[in-house]
Amino acid sequence: MAVMNAEQKAAILLIALGGEMASQVMKGLKEETVEQLTLQIANMRKVTQAEKDMVLEDTYQMSLAEDALVQGGVDYAKELLEKSLGSHKAVEILNRLQGALQTVPFDFIKRADPHQILNFIQNEHPQTIALVLAHLSPDQAASILRQLPPENQVDVTRRIAIMDRATPDVIMEVERVLERKISSVFTQEFAAAGGVRAVAEILNRLDRSTEKTVMEKLEEENPELADDIKRLMFVFDDILLLDDRAIQLVMREVDQKDIVLALKGASEQVKAKILKNMSARARQMVLEDMEVMGPVRLKTTEEAQQKIVNVIRRLEEMGEIVVARGGEAEVFV
Repeated sequence: MAVMNAEQKAAILLIALGGEMASQVMKGLKEETVEQLTLQIANMRKVTQAEKDMVLEDTYQMSLAEDALVQGGVDYAKELLEKSLGSHKAVEILNRLQGALQTVPFDFIKRADPHQILNFIQNEHPQTIALVLAHLSPDQAASILRQLPPENQVDVTRRIAIMDRATPDVIMEVERVLERKISSVFTQEFAAAGGVRAVAEILNRLDRSTEKTVMEKLEEENPELADDIKRLMFVFDDILLLDDRAIQLVMREVDQKDIVLALKGASEQVKAKILKNMSARARQMVLEDMEVMGPVRLKTTEEAQQKIVNVIRRLEEMGEIVVARGGEAEVFV
């Protein structure tokens, strides 16, 4: 029997499960995974009964091992597997599970609405809130931080910034506290979370007024920490740090209406830099729209500016543009 890779085993498992059950399984998979498995199944001319039996048995053993590992830890799982499968097979299965079973801290709330999460944690200690936010996506964390009282915003932000690693015991204890309100899982591994980069990611997604309040307080309490955070942040006025080519690429990705709204609240320097990098026709249209638009709420202009910042961040992550952070010029060799 030929050695099979994980994708081939998954395809055979779906074949063995039958059409109805396999379709239920595939509903919970990512679209790209479904496409890969469908292609794999289509390319399988023949699957022997022996191959089906082997994959089903392997899946069953992995399921037992996973349950044992989660319920009783590595030692318990190893002992149980050795008794039923022998020492060699036990080590093999545990090695295969080692990476797959590293539960992501607070994964059970990552699919929840930020407002719901806020209800769960808003009365907890700031350190607990910081720990939870550090493990959420920047968008979720920013949404929750925005709704905390101003004094808590600064405290929680500072705690995330100086956080390095949380031990399994700490994470498990926090999860036990939240378990009274929502479902809970635990991790057996050290989890890297928080830090200055995490704060920058969160603050970059906040509205400008909240971001300004938090940063001003941090600058008063810990100027050095505030500087570290600023070096990793990108705000709308930092468009001045981009070269002309980068600005041109960004402008192609932004709706003209958002450009008009953003420029209504922009400094003269930023306005000049952006207009300079637009075609004559586009520049004229933007200027005309700005003139006839009339007064615009500050919040509306800030939202438009944030959309442009999001485009800049996306293009930077894709490697399409380079942002010189903290006033430092990029060096090319």
